[in-house]
Amino acid sequence: MKISTKGRYGLRAILNLAFYGKRNEPVLLSDISEREDIPYKYLGQIMNELVKAGFVKSIKGRKGGYLLNKNPKNITIYEVLQALERDLSVADCVTNPGICHRASSCAVRDVFEELSHNIKKTLSSITLDDLIKNQVTKINNIIYNI
Repeated sequence: MKISTKGRYGLRAILNLAFYGKRNEPVLLSDISEREDIPYKYLGQIMNELVKAGFVKSIKGRKGGYLLNKNPKNITIYEVLQALERDLSVADCVTNPGICHRASSCAVRDVFEELSHNIKKTLSSITLDDLIKNQVTKINNIIYNI
C-alpha cells in the first residue's frame, strides 16, 4: 500500500490545523499552505474533502478559515486517510473479491487480507491527539537539541 500525496498532505494539514488552531479562531488556508509547503489550490481541494467527511468546518467571510469539527482524541488517522484515499487495502481483491475468480481459494489473498486488517488496526489506534503530542515532542527535541 502506498499513501498518495493527497493522503499525506491531508494528514499534515489536519495536524497543522489541530496544532495551530484555537477554539473559535479559524486558521487560514494560506497559513496552512505556507507552513506545510502544500500548494494552495490543492490544499483547498483536500480541505473540502475533509469538510465533507465532517472532520473540519469551513468558516466563510473576512475572518474565515478552517476549524476542527471534532475533538482530536476522536479522530483516527485511519478515518482521515480513508476519507481521502477511499480504499486502504493492499490489493483490490481484498475489498472486492468478485474481481478475481480465485478469491475464495487464494492463499495470497489471505495474506493481503491480514496485512490490510493490520494496517487498519494500527492506523485506527492512532488519533490526531497522539500526532499532536508527537509533534510537540519533536519540536521540543529540535529546540533543546535532544
